[in-house]
Amino acid sequence: MASDVATAAAELTAMVAADHQAARQANSDDPAEQLAWRRLTARHADRLSEIMDAHGWPTADLVGEEAARAAWLIAQHADRQLDVQRRALRLMEQAVADGAASPRDLAFLRDRTLVNEGQKQIYGTQIAGVREGSPIPWPCEDPEHMDERREEVGIPPFSEYVAQFSPA
Repeated sequence: MASDVATAAAELTAMVAADHQAARQANSDDPAEQLAWRRLTARHADRLSEIMDAHGWPTADLVGEEAARAAWLIAQHADRQLDVQRRALRLMEQAVADGAASPRDLAFLRDRTLVNEGQKQIYGTQIAGVREGSPIPWPCEDPEHMDERREEVGIPPFSEYVAQFSPA
């Protein structure tokens, strides 16, 4: 079991390194690069699903901090595999309830999953794009109280968050 966990941790870390290296392809104008990005994220989501089958949510206690963060990012990028994203969300919810995962990361994954389901996000973490230098978030549930919800999970206020998307 320990070697399985170590292998999973190494794989998660390697997958996120490949993800970072290929991330520019996600927004490329080149269809071949977009397709390469989709294939990469699909392979990673498939492998994350297998890891979840074997071990549940890969928490820092199980696979180490770096690999746990990698698992979260892979789940975030599983946009075309909602079954994997939803399952990761459920497992991560339990891990947060057990004190074994980050409420902040869970908030980002919850918003991402909601947006992918065509629903309003809760924490305002998902940006649809930038128009005339201003970030445009996906619709958010009860936007008047969004910063309160963000604070509860350790996310800076929305105005600070979107400033990072604005051109310098």
